[in-house]
Amino acid sequence: MNVFINGQQISVGSEPTVLLALQHFLSTEQQKQSFAVALNGNFVGKIDYPQTSLNQGDSIDVLFPIQGG
Repeated sequence: MNVFINGQQISVGSEPTVLLALQHFLSTEQQKQSFAVALNGNFVGKIDYPQTSLNQGDSIDVLFPIQGG
């Protein structure tokens, strides 16, 4: 099954979740950082990553905070 993360198409297993997709897409270092996730435009809380199922063509946006001033 294919989904999109930040516009990039990735292939995930037959029963993917948000957590599994993020593990495929993000580096180990990125997974340790703070970030927000939206699935098809709707916020997904970190506690829900393991049980939030994905469908073919779903779009995930991963947003990292930017510091500056």
